[in-house]
Amino acid sequence: MPHFRPFGPTALAAALLVPVAGCTSAADGAEPHPHAGARPEGTAGAGAGSEGEDGGGSGAGGGKADSGEDGGSGGGDGGDGPLSGFTVVIDPGHNGGNADAAEEISRMVPAGPNDKECDTVGAEGASGYEEHAFTLDFSLHMRDELEERGAEVVLTREDDDGVGPCIDERAEIGNEAGADAAVSVHADGGPESGRGFHVIAPGELDGFTDDIAAPSMRLAEELRDTFEADSGVPTADYIAEDGLDERTDLGGLNMSDVPKVFLEAGNMRNPDDAELLEDAQWRKDAAAVAADAVASFLLAEKG
Repeated sequence: MPHFRPFGPTALAAALLVPVAGCTSAADGAEPHPHAGARPEGTAGAGAGSEGEDGGGSGAGGGKADSGEDGGSGGGDGGDGPLSGFTVVIDPGHNGGNADAAEEISRMVPAGPNDKECDTVGAEGASGYEEHAFTLDFSLHMRDELEERGAEVVLTREDDDGVGPCIDERAEIGNEAGADAAVSVHADGGPESGRGFHVIAPGELDGFTDDIAAPSMRLAEELRDTFEADSGVPTADYIAEDGLDERTDLGGLNMSDVPKVFLEAGNMRNPDDAELLEDAQWRKDAAAVAADAVASFLLAEKG
């Protein structure tokens, strides 16, 4: 079904192949980014570039587990369309119940070579609009877009009144699904003066991300290029480089066995970004743009 985009046509080849029917706040768990000002972990608006991570499955310091419970929701077997046969995991960062579960989300879980907090509260805009609400709404629209194109889509959560999942569990959901691509959705809690989006890809970490770093970077570049062209949000001017950041400290990436990136769709504390992030129509349209990027990546990888 056609959808309205106020920012112009997408430049993606994928859009031509499908029917146009179309944080670093605290991303993994809310850890401060090494280039951002420190903020307390596990609090709303955790430092830019941090995770509002996922959680779940292997022993600390030892490599990734081969199995784990699939706590994800959604899916089915996909449908007819250009993305039939592909599986995508979408991970809405944080959760609405995290703020009232400080002890639960502060427990340490495997996050690669080191352990990290299970999850975090996430960022919050000046209006009181919270990251966990943004990420779920954006993710649901993105799911609908991808399912219309035939993909099987698994969400790490489908409501906004729970706690977690932990950062390792979020990664394990993608692993168990055998996802062809996974995107963790966030919105940053950076400085008020800085605006823009950025995409985080896993750096190469022996025994953890060495097998997914290259395809994850291809996914990150596709998402960066498409979002920059069609979302109406510029690349971040206060973090990352040309809208791309490569990190080895995020458990949601380190524990993944499938190509995975984090999308920090904008800065909730910047007035210009916040105006878009809080707009329901923009979220729907921007989610379609993100879906275009994922579709383009999947079709290119298939060759």
